[in-house]
Order: sequence, then C-alpha cells, then structure tokens
Amino acid sequence: MCLSVKNLTINNGGKILLKSLSFSVPPGQILTLMGPSGCGKSTLLNVIAGHSAPDTQANGQIRLNDQDIHRLAPEQRRIGLLFQDDLLFPHLNVWQNLAFGLPPQVKKAKRQAKAMETLHTLGLLDLALAHPDQISGGQRARISLMRCLLAEPDALLLDEPFSKLDKTLRVQFRDFVFQQIRQQNIPALMVTHDQDDVPPEGQLLHWPEQQSENDDA
Repeated sequence: MCLSVKNLTINNGGKILLKSLSFSVPPGQILTLMGPSGCGKSTLLNVIAGHSAPDTQANGQIRLNDQDIHRLAPEQRRIGLLFQDDLLFPHLNVWQNLAFGLPPQVKKAKRQAKAMETLHTLGLLDLALAHPDQISGGQRARISLMRCLLAEPDALLLDEPFSKLDKTLRVQFRDFVFQQIRQQNIPALMVTHDQDDVPPEGQLLHWPEQQSENDDA
C-alpha cells in the first residue's frame, strides 16, 4: 500500500503552487510536509484526497496500491483525512461517532459491538454514551483518529492534527497517531509547522524547496 505522486503540478486560480513534485511513502511510514502558511500544503492534501476546489487544476500521477487514483471520486480513493479539528458529530454519542466511520458492509447489529470494542482497546469504554462536548480535547482527538481508521483507509492524510492541543496532550496524541499508523501499516502524509511533529526516522519534505530528506540527515 504505497502512496506516491509523480510529476504533480498544481495550479490554483492561475497561480502555480507546485511544479513536478514527486515522492513515495511506503506502508507504515510518515512523510512530513513543512512550509509557511498559505503555500499550498492543505491544497496538496485536498488534491490527493479528491476534494480540491473548482479553480484548482492538478496534473500528474497520484498512485495508491499501484493504481492511479487521480481521476477517481473521493469515496473511491480509500484515503482517510485527519484535521486539526476533531469534526465529531455533536448530536451523536461517542460510540455512535465511531460506528459512523465503519465501512457500509459492517451491518447494523455489529456496528455498536465494533465501536465498543474499539473504546475498550483505547481504555475509554466509560465514555461510550458521552457526547463530544462532555469529553476532553485529548479524548476527542483519539476518537476522531480511530473513527478515521475504522473506515479502513489505504492511506492517511494529516492536516496539522496536533496544532490545537496543549503541549502535554500534543506529545501523547502524536505518539498515539504514529503508533496507530505503524500498526495499521498504511502510508501517511502529514503537514505541520512544528519540527517536533516530525517522527523519528521519518522523511521530511521542505516546502517550497520540495527536497525530500531523511529526518536524521
């Protein structure tokens, strides 16, 4: 399950945001993209996920599992998205939010059981009936990530997922996210402003230089 782009050029409203970008992310690894605000990092994620704006044009290859997914609809790409906001549904309780992320083939009778099993694994089973506004920011972040992973994505895109957490929670959740990516063995692309977010032994892509390097170099 390798995620790769080859010779990708993105034009937004007549402005070239990137030109001939190429990279590859193997399963279980994280490529971190760093750069200033407004340089197009989130636009790149949206292009890969298939959610780009009407005035955004992208040319090049986007491949996942040896398939060019560039022209596929977003729901056909099997790519998960994790944002800095948890985006949990306020009218659903915690287990219902988790169940919402499950693939359609998981039938109704099994959806609650799978959600409860996930909460048990997280040590958050006592929060099953709570609503998002009744739990902490760190708990919401973990629920949001697991809802994303329950959809069984083949790749994960992370758009500054740690930026709204305080320092202690940021470290804990960051370690949790990296652990889950390794366990799921899926490729991940993350954008961030914080050098500390780059995982050990992870690859780093500086924007706009677009020069990929190993973080330990």
